[in-house]
Order: sequence, then structure tokens, then C-alpha cells
Amino acid sequence: MLNRWILLLLALAMVFNLVACGPGPERVTRTPRPKEVMPTKPVTPTPLPTPTLISTLTPTSGPTPTPASIPTFTQAPIEAQNVALVGQIGGASYAVAMQGNYAYIGVGPRLAVVDISDPAKPTSVGQTAVLPDVVKDVFVSGSYAYVVSGYKRLSVIDICDPANPHEVGYYDTGGTIEGVSGPYLYLLDARALRVVDISDPTKPHTLSYTPWYLGDIFVSGSYAYVAAGEEGLHVIHISDPTNVQAVGYCDTPGSAWEVSVSGSYAYVSTSRGLRVVDISDPTNPCEVGYYGGSHQAVFVSGSYAYTYADAGGAGLLGIVDVSDPTNLHAVGGCLTPLGWEDIFVSGPCVYLLDEDGTGLWVADVSDPTNPHEVGYYTPGWYALDVFVSGPYAYVAAEDEGLRVVDVSKPTNPHEVGSYDRPDRAIDVFVAGSYAYVAAGHEGLGGLGVVDVSDPSNPHEVGFCYTAGRDTHGVFVCGSHAYVAAWDGLSVVDVSDPTNPHMVGHCGPERARDVFVCGPYAYVTAEYALRVLDVSDPAIPHGVAYHEEMPWGAYGVFVSDSYAYVAAGDDGLRVVDVSDPTDPHDVVCYKMPWAAYGVFVSGPYAYVAGGTEGLRVVDVSDATNPHEVGYYDTPGSAWEVFVSGAYAYVADGEGGLIILRSTEPR
Repeated sequence: MLNRWILLLLALAMVFNLVACGPGPERVTRTPRPKEVMPTKPVTPTPLPTPTLISTLTPTSGPTPTPASIPTFTQAPIEAQNVALVGQIGGASYAVAMQGNYAYIGVGPRLAVVDISDPAKPTSVGQTAVLPDVVKDVFVSGSYAYVVSGYKRLSVIDICDPANPHEVGYYDTGGTIEGVSGPYLYLLDARALRVVDISDPTKPHTLSYTPWYLGDIFVSGSYAYVAAGEEGLHVIHISDPTNVQAVGYCDTPGSAWEVSVSGSYAYVSTSRGLRVVDISDPTNPCEVGYYGGSHQAVFVSGSYAYTYADAGGAGLLGIVDVSDPTNLHAVGGCLTPLGWEDIFVSGPCVYLLDEDGTGLWVADVSDPTNPHEVGYYTPGWYALDVFVSGPYAYVAAEDEGLRVVDVSKPTNPHEVGSYDRPDRAIDVFVAGSYAYVAAGHEGLGGLGVVDVSDPSNPHEVGFCYTAGRDTHGVFVCGSHAYVAAWDGLSVVDVSDPTNPHMVGHCGPERARDVFVCGPYAYVTAEYALRVLDVSDPAIPHGVAYHEEMPWGAYGVFVSDSYAYVAAGDDGLRVVDVSDPTDPHDVVCYKMPWAAYGVFVSGPYAYVAGGTEGLRVVDVSDATNPHEVGYYDTPGSAWEVFVSGAYAYVADGEGGLIILRSTEPR
């Protein structure tokens, strides 16, 4: 984070400019391609009824959109077989809405309610149950929050009690919520504007589906204003939701990205400035004011327009006086971290939501000439890897460092500590009182040693840069840590955790994961499984190179005489390593989608299948693996760790997911 802020400070001059101016031989084995086993239990989706009414919209001027047929939507319950959800925590934040003293933030597959009465110290007060997918959009109106999770579902959430938000109705559709007016919600999806009747919150349903341009929409009264990219600003009459009609068009210079309406004016952020359009006559919108620069987002409140722009490696919040729409002028601005999804104004503060889903940045704008940061709120985190030891789960949370979660009650996991590394936490392995974190930043790879003897206060006691770049995996055995990175495998002596130091290094390049068993390290690297002799940690050397994995080799787990390799689109590969110098394929078990992580416990292989969630495969007969259960997690399952009766899934933007088998064994 320090380096990131240094880069931001270098762009400070741009603020003032804006305000003023607008080893041994290897045995190579190449075996014939193994037999492929296909899953025997495909998922059959259930189709939804089609909408009841269609209307056709034709712009009054400008390019005409191409008509589109109504998409067929698939019903979106959580898909599972013999596996049930037990608990969930964390996740990325891609959507936020404000109302009164509360912010409604998507955190992974939940909607969280956050008290922002003290903007410098936002406080979580409640959250929904787990929704079918990661929250992608949220809009609040009155007593309800309208939430789109993934591309599957529009949920109506009762928020009368902020401590107990709960779903009261849903409709199986996706898209971006553009506004609510009276009993109607306007949703942009699949190049069309969908009008949803929400007069009965328990039974939302589509009234009309109108082919239209993709873009940002602002709903105000009887009209919707569309920032349609190169197609400029369109005005749509929506008083009759069953017969929406285009009534006006203004060809704004550049690409129209966002629009905010206040009174008789529409403020459009474009690649060629902030444009002010008089909409007092909706049939004849015309530009009356302009402020230079490139603006990706805009929000108008009172006499000011708040804009966001990328500015030479930094983000820039600009404040423009619009009290006279014909004579705009900047009054203030400040640097922000780069990359924001949305901008909101509530009371004396501006809120920016990170486009990477990591947090909410807060600035005090009570004095428009002197905006300044007052806080940064991180409601969740992106889970890349997980390791369970005792009653705690340790999560490698990428930019949010190492998170320590109490899972003594799997139905109620809660965070007890964290260590925010200055670089990205990619992988984690816990041994004794220490967590060993594979870390990477700006191309450099390393191993961080974090003391977790007090889970509420994890702190780094040692760090070692490893050979090469982009660290991906770590495995600790005895007094050595084995680190897989872009430039090969590094062996680090951790006998003194406060002084970790590299003692050996060996290929292969582009190493992704490592598992150590006895004197051998099994390393996945690009399209192959490599076997290295690490009996002498100072001189690791290859003894076998097993390729034939054309779709990649990701996670690896060794159990008994077999190495189980998560082989991307090739599924689960079972490799006989009874003779480590002569590994050979036993079977290739095809998954519905790609396989990225694997953990073997007893007769089962638990496979992290990306967007297909967790797959449970019976490998009691290694020559005949077959699926016995699955759970479609809300995010992307990258890694899995099994402890006792529970599987802990690092589900990317879905956070940490805790599952258990429901099949009698």
C-alpha cells in the first residue's frame, strides 16, 4: 500500500492543474494420453416463464438500436447435491447504495447494512442470508433494497430493521438496476431495458422488455435519461411502462459514460468533458454548459457535481460548481486510490467504491474547496487460499493480506484478526505458531512469516525474497518452506522464523503449486507435473518430468501412491507416483468446468472447480473416480481445505465458504 500511495503523490501536480485549468539430470516420461472419465450426474437447469409483454422502442433521432428477442432466463436456486452450506464470511464488494445514515453494501453473496452516521468509522449492523451469487448491484428505495446477485436473480430485501435485512421476494433475472419510480423498477440487461412491477414486493415480475443501447440510466419522474456511449444522451418517456418511447436525443461529444439529473438539467460525464444538457423540454434536449477534461463518473448534489477520473496512475476526485449550469468551474479536488466502480454523495461526504471490490473510500467534502480523505472501510475480502488449524481458518486474501477467522462454530464464522501485508497474500500454510504466506508485489516474490500465536494479533516476524517473480504456492515441511514461483521452486530455511533465508533453488519455470512428501517435492508448472528430489534442501534437482496436461496443471495433492492434479479444463488427473522417478497417468476425470485446487481426505478428492464451485469425487478406486456431490458456490472456488466434517472453500469474490456432506457414509 505504501508504494501505491507514493505513486499517487507523484500525480499531485495534476490536481492543481485540474483546479486551475479545468542440478542433476531429469528422467522425462511421456505416457500415452490416459482414458477419460466423464461425470455421470449433469445439472439440468429449469427454465423460467417468459415475460408477459413486449414493447418496441425507436429513438427519435440518432442511430437506431437493433431489435433483440427476449432472452430465456434460467431459474437460479443454489445448485447442490449431497453437499450443504454451513457458513460463509467475507467476499468482494461491487455494489453500494446510500439512504439516510446507512450504506447498503454487497459483500460477497450477502447484502450488508453499515451505519455511516460517523463516516470515519462505518459500523456493520446487519446482513442478509447467503444469496445465490455474488452481489453485483443494489438500489435502495424506501423500505426495500433491490439486489442483483450474479447474473441470476433480482431479490427484494426488506430493510425496515437494519439489523435484520431479509429477502421477501425475488425474480430470476440479471442486469443493472437503473432506478425505481413508483411501483416500477428499471433494469438494464442483455441490451434491453426491462421494466419490473414491484407493487407487490413478494412477487416482482416483468411488464415490458425493450431492446435498447447499453449504457448508464438515470430515472427521474416520467423520464429515463440514457448515457449511451458513442450514441450520446437519449430521453425515454416511461410514464406508461408497457409502452416506453424515446422522445429526445442529444449528440454529446465523446463517449457518454454516466448521467446524473438535477432539476431541469442532465449532467453527462464523457471522454470529452462534463456536459450540461437542458432537459426542460424532454423532446428537445440541448447542451448549455461544458467543463473540460475526461470524466468517468458523475454525481450531482446541490450546487456541485462530483466527478471521478483516472489521472496518470492516480485517481482524481473533482468538485465542479454547477450553480450556473452555463458557466461551470472547478472549486476543489483531491487524489484517490486508482480505480473506482461508483461514486455517491451522502451528507458531507463522498463515497467511492473500489472497482476491485476491496473497499469503500470516504472523503469529507463539507468544504468543497478542501476535500480530504477521512476513512477507508473494508467490508470483506477476496479469498485466494485457506488453511485450517485448530479452531481457526487462515485466509490468503490477496490485497487484504492474511485474515484469521474463528470457525469453532462453523455456522457462525467470524473474523478475529488480520495482518494487512504491504503486498498481495497469494497462498498460506500454517505450522505451529506461524503462518507462512506466499506474497507477491509488482513482480517480486517472497515468503512472509507471521506469528499467529495470538490469533487476534497476527504480526510478521520475518520475510525472505525468493528467487524470481510472482509467488504462487507454499508448503512447509520440518524446518524448510518450499515456495513455488514464476522462476521455479525456492527452498527457504525457517528454523529461525525471524530470519528466513533461501538455501536452494531449482526449476521448473512458472511453478504454480507444491506438495512435499518424504524426500520429494511434487510441483505443478504450466502444463506438467515435476518431481524434485529435495533430500538435500540446498541442492534440489529434478528426477522426473510428467507432461501431457495440455489444459494446464494447477493444484496438486499427494496421498498414498498417487498425485492428484487439478488440471484446468482437463479436470482431475490421477498420477501414479509409487515410483517418483517414473510417474504415469492412471486416469483423467473430466469435470463440468475447470479444476484449480484439490484436497484429498479419506476416499474423497475435493476439487475447487472455479465458477462450478466444489466437486466431491470418490477416489476409493483410483482407476475409476466418480462424482458423489457438488455445491455451486457463489464466487469462484480456487482452493479447498478439508478438516473434520467440513470443507473450507476459498471462493474468490464469494469469500470463505464452509460446506459439509449430507450424504450418509
